[in-house]
Amino acid sequence: MTLTQLRYIVAIADAGLNITLAADNVHATQSGISKQLKQLEGELGFQVFTRRGKSLDTITPAGGQVLERARSILHEARNIRALAANLREEAHGELSVATTHTQARFVLPEAIARLKQHYPDLGVHIRPQGEGRIISLFESGEVDLVIVSTSGQAPEGGIAVPLFRWYRRAVVPLGHPLAKLNRPLRVEDLAEHPLVSYESSLQPESSLRRAFAAAGFTPRIACTSADADLIKTYVLAGLGVGILAEMAISPADSRELVTLDIDNLLPVCTSWMVLRRDHVLRSYVAQLARLVAPQLDEAELRRVVAGHAEPRWPSPPLWGELQARATRRATPRAA
Repeated sequence: MTLTQLRYIVAIADAGLNITLAADNVHATQSGISKQLKQLEGELGFQVFTRRGKSLDTITPAGGQVLERARSILHEARNIRALAANLREEAHGELSVATTHTQARFVLPEAIARLKQHYPDLGVHIRPQGEGRIISLFESGEVDLVIVSTSGQAPEGGIAVPLFRWYRRAVVPLGHPLAKLNRPLRVEDLAEHPLVSYESSLQPESSLRRAFAAAGFTPRIACTSADADLIKTYVLAGLGVGILAEMAISPADSRELVTLDIDNLLPVCTSWMVLRRDHVLRSYVAQLARLVAPQLDEAELRRVVAGHAEPRWPSPPLWGELQARATRRATPRAA
């Protein structure tokens, strides 16, 4: 019995018993996987999968028990490799991150650049996704970690580490009627205009829809996008009032857009890094978490992820506070 054989049967199970897809997922040949499966079943003395013709049909009861233990063995094998890499202080590896377009575009670039200074041989793969797809990529094992935002409870599927909190802003073209109000915006003001926002605004449970419903209104969503830059583009094209994350607004936007405060209308959001449970945390992952959220303690993060401590995360700062601290660090003091 080999780790390769165990990896193949898990790949087959995760591919819905499709050997061709399993072979693609583990970069093997279909014949190679079939041969290793036959050898393993010969050693075990029973079938892991039942057959229907030349295709696999179901997982046998005994095979289910084998798969459960195979996953545990492969998990610990990965932990051993990660532990060894940390002890050798390896500066290379591959890190795959799924996150929203907003986080990928406006939050991660500086952190990734600083991470690469410490780990120049590290390959980083950013996979911007719509919110509905992010956690599924993590659960399927296609990415190492995810960074996702919620306006309520922490995301499920792993260990959710709070990074920072942020508000949404409304953006309108110069000269727009909402830009001329000399008072704070109300929900009824936004309800008078079509909105351009994130794809999540289409969900019945979205915080935007809940906020409108609480005030007795229904938002008119004219256009949605996962990309904040596209939201601003369509606002300038006249499709409606943009609702987007505060970190997606840059000083250069003020040449064409007016940013309006709506902190009192929509709940604050929290950005989370979701990590796998009971894992040996690679050093570069721990450092990335600290680069995005300096309030985190790296040693505590390692203990929680390894399952040696219960999480007691510090309160995540507001995005504006993090930016102010970064500006103070970057500003040279007068002599």
